[in-house]
Amino acid sequence: MTLLTRQEINDYMSVVEKVPIAEQKKIAALLEMDRVERCKDSFLFFVGQMWPVFISGKHHQIMADAFERVADGSLKRLIINMAPRHTKSEFASYLLPSWFLGKFPEKKIIQTAHTAELAVGFGRKVRNLVSSDNFSKVFDLKLSSDSKAAGRWNTNKGGDYFAIGVGGAVTGKGADLLIIDDPHSEQEAKQGNPAVYDNVYEWYTSGPRQRLQPGGAIIIVMTRWSKKDLTGQIIKNAEKTGVDEWEVIEFPAIMPSGTPIWPAFWSKKELEAIKAEIPVSKWEAQYQQNPTSEEGAIIKRNMWSIWEPEKPPECEYVIQSWDTAFEKSNRADYSACTTWGVFYKLDKDGKQAPNIICLDAFKRRLEFPELKEKALELWKEWNPDSLIIEKKAAGAPLIYELRKIGIPLSEYTPGKGHDKIARVNSISDLFASGIVWCPDTRWADELMDEMASFPNGDNDDLVDSTSQALIRFRQGGFISIDSDEKDEYEFRRKVEFY
Repeated sequence: MTLLTRQEINDYMSVVEKVPIAEQKKIAALLEMDRVERCKDSFLFFVGQMWPVFISGKHHQIMADAFERVADGSLKRLIINMAPRHTKSEFASYLLPSWFLGKFPEKKIIQTAHTAELAVGFGRKVRNLVSSDNFSKVFDLKLSSDSKAAGRWNTNKGGDYFAIGVGGAVTGKGADLLIIDDPHSEQEAKQGNPAVYDNVYEWYTSGPRQRLQPGGAIIIVMTRWSKKDLTGQIIKNAEKTGVDEWEVIEFPAIMPSGTPIWPAFWSKKELEAIKAEIPVSKWEAQYQQNPTSEEGAIIKRNMWSIWEPEKPPECEYVIQSWDTAFEKSNRADYSACTTWGVFYKLDKDGKQAPNIICLDAFKRRLEFPELKEKALELWKEWNPDSLIIEKKAAGAPLIYELRKIGIPLSEYTPGKGHDKIARVNSISDLFASGIVWCPDTRWADELMDEMASFPNGDNDDLVDSTSQALIRFRQGGFISIDSDEKDEYEFRRKVEFY
């Protein structure tokens, strides 16, 4: 049947009450046939018919398009990473298998979740939906007479549905569609043990992956937890072997533009409240789908020393360091500023030794007028002895503007062969020696997180600002460690004015 156009539907609706009863019945039958065909062709339309209170978002449209490509056979490997409470399981573990079996009642589905209880719960919801009158008006699908178990049932056309938890056995079962929904639990992630993720990957490769029928498809829908979670390990192995080509769709709760991915349900204010309450690493992984990995990190989180007193120590010399972006846009880097101070502290030998502490860290996408205003604000707030700005992007005009109003500063231009990684390597031993401190604050947590994700993270603006400042401290002889060669620099006390 050819689907009616929106105009045709409107035309029929406008005249249906004006025509004889016999004609009304014909129009009603025609509209119902159109509705049924739309349910079969469009996953999102099907969702709206089976779930009338559903609130649609842009990410649902993207998911629906991907699911339809899986159904028509053009997409075989799909990973969707998204935040909690964004309709992940309702779509992937409830409505999708129902719609798929309605279209293909002879096919087989294996459905998994991180516990058997949860997987069987999904199986019960799917079974109840396909047995409902509303579903039966769309699809000619019946359960076989002996299908009573919620997590294991068959259709009258030879298809079947099998639900298992992670770690469960799938021997003797095959799958035309394998759905893996959130294979990692929060309890497992809290252990902080990489073996937890390895165990899930081992189960996937030795169990469900081997049960796929020829031409079968795999859909993984999950919240990110770690670079070593199932998504991370599958993508890493696919890149290494080139065997499976995966389509990966990532939905951050808050888009780079600052807009929630699902504003009709989650307001930015509510998401910002969650962000403020949980650790940076958890927010980045679970809500932004950007887990931090210390695998290959030059400066790990445990290399920082944490300053627990509420007030920072009295500092002898303060440096403020800016790394600027080109312009404000959805894809632009951030402009970042870190402020650092040198203070004295007893070392292991009981001698006063110089240490360095991060006093403040700022990062934001800014247009140039905002950047200039913020730079002036932070300079007045901290009154640094030295202000350093990298002469790139917006840094060059910022240097000119600040000098024009009388602010003394130093330009920073990395030498040839001194790329980002080389610069961070040059200060890593300062962290390893335990003389680099930061307070126990939210912004410091973000700084440590970005440093720990370098060089594999998405952003490195705070990293650049940090390396720039610490290199200047070291070159000036303000801080040193036992491995440093003794230079003839004389330590300069904090100046009172310029």
